[in-house]
Amino acid sequence: MRSLPHQPGVRSKLPGAVLSLPLMDYETARRLQWRLHDERVSDVRPDTLVLLEHEPVLTLGRTTKRAHWNGGDAVPGRRDLRVIETERGGSVTYHGPGQVVGYPIVKLRHFCPGPKAYMRMLEEVIIRVLSDWGIEGRRVDKFVGVWVNDPLDPAGALAKIAAMGVKIVRGVTMHGFALNVTVDLAPFSGIVPCGIEGCRVTSMAEVLRGNVEPDEVRDRITRRFGDVFGLNWQDSRHERGAA
Repeated sequence: MRSLPHQPGVRSKLPGAVLSLPLMDYETARRLQWRLHDERVSDVRPDTLVLLEHEPVLTLGRTTKRAHWNGGDAVPGRRDLRVIETERGGSVTYHGPGQVVGYPIVKLRHFCPGPKAYMRMLEEVIIRVLSDWGIEGRRVDKFVGVWVNDPLDPAGALAKIAAMGVKIVRGVTMHGFALNVTVDLAPFSGIVPCGIEGCRVTSMAEVLRGNVEPDEVRDRITRRFGDVFGLNWQDSRHERGAA
């Protein structure tokens, strides 16, 4: 794929595609990611952002220890919760309805020099999205993700509102971020989220003490992702609702 012409010192926006999809089981989404990844490597599709929500599942990243999830037995009322080992970075996390998950399938060299800079860009997207609702998102040294003042203990430790874990194969990214919008927070209490001891997880709805529409958050993620990554959305598909 050719780079677009640009003025010296000014990078033109690159073409991009958004797939906003229905509630989807994790393995189906995983297969989709690999297909899109192969298409991006082969330059038959532009840099792509997939947005969706997952059916309830625990996913285990490459640094997960059994103590982080205790075999799933500690997850309240969810002994039958599916557990899937993944190739992404990071430890254990929970996905469920009301959590907007983003899977960027992009050529890394188009946007930044390496994985660390890429993670900072993903954090920036979420920080800008939260600011649109008047929520101050923060970074925490040594930990990846986005944090906010804990609405249940404002003077205490920060609470995590967005988790991140990626994989980069042949220069193209997979996996990505998960922003808690209205997701049930109870399952997080039975795990060590992202392998961080003492970490409490929160959501936009809990912080705002009111309803937030995940579809509105998807739309704002699309806009902010385009801003941060310099993408001009030229193709999009929206198939929201139950799968």
